[in-house]
Amino acid sequence: MKANVGGIDRIVRLLAGLGLIVVGALGLVASPWNMVAMGAGGVFTLTALISFCPLYAIFGIKTCSVK
Repeated sequence: MKANVGGIDRIVRLLAGLGLIVVGALGLVASPWNMVAMGAGGVFTLTALISFCPLYAIFGIKTCSVK
């Protein structure tokens, strides 16, 4: 897997992911949306940590700089 998620994109994904996890865990949205929020938050957080997004790979998008 080649990295395809850049620095600013990673920060935004990490903050959004953690925010969605907190919203879902605290039950700030009605069920079953709390599970959806936590699942999406988990995906955002994971893609931020590994710097790879499968959807970006499918569509040929890269937000990281070429090295």
